[in-house]
Amino acid sequence: MLHVLRVAMPALVTVGCSGPLSTLDTAGPAARDVAILWWAMLAGAGVLTLLVVLLLALAFVHRARDGQTGVSLWLGWLGVAMPGAVLLVLLGSALVLGEQMIARPAPGVIVVEATGHQWFWEFRQPGASGAITTRDVLHIPAGRPIHVRLAAADVIHGFWVPRLAGKMDAIPGHVNVLRIQAAQPGVFEGQCAEFCGLEHAAHRFRVIAHDEAGWAAFQRGEAP
Repeated sequence: MLHVLRVAMPALVTVGCSGPLSTLDTAGPAARDVAILWWAMLAGAGVLTLLVVLLLALAFVHRARDGQTGVSLWLGWLGVAMPGAVLLVLLGSALVLGEQMIARPAPGVIVVEATGHQWFWEFRQPGASGAITTRDVLHIPAGRPIHVRLAAADVIHGFWVPRLAGKMDAIPGHVNVLRIQAAQPGVFEGQCAEFCGLEHAAHRFRVIAHDEAGWAAFQRGEAP
């Protein structure tokens, strides 16, 4: 049994950290920021868990030896100060990384209009000869920042490409802007992350990140 666990556990961990919808197998800077925050929260949770176990053990030891005085000392320093410091670090990390993920106007940014429908995504962006509209496939150039302007035609939808960025809602009557970027050419899976009706499970889409030649061909309206 122990041999099976030794073999199976690394495989399970590896599978959980990779795949087309993995938030840890990052392929762009925005997704990398999300993964860094996740690892920081996991490390902080681990520290707090070990601290709780340590405090429990020390409480029994000091109660038997010194009475309540020793217990109060440990609870005051390790029970309050240490968790406060860990949570403060986590909060600061979240604020810094969250600020970096906010989409702001910048030179060279490509703006894409993305509209969620029941149950498909419509993407509209400038092309060499006018606007290009695609359905369920978002074309972007690799290595360049993209601002996706999210809207919804009917109900709330969630735009999520785990390997490129965090989730953001598309809300009827409101526009949210999400920054995404692919470090390398490739195909990345996306899905709606808000329940939007009977076909929500099939509300999927793809992001195709092109190299320079592929992006130029798409801009000219040529089939990729």
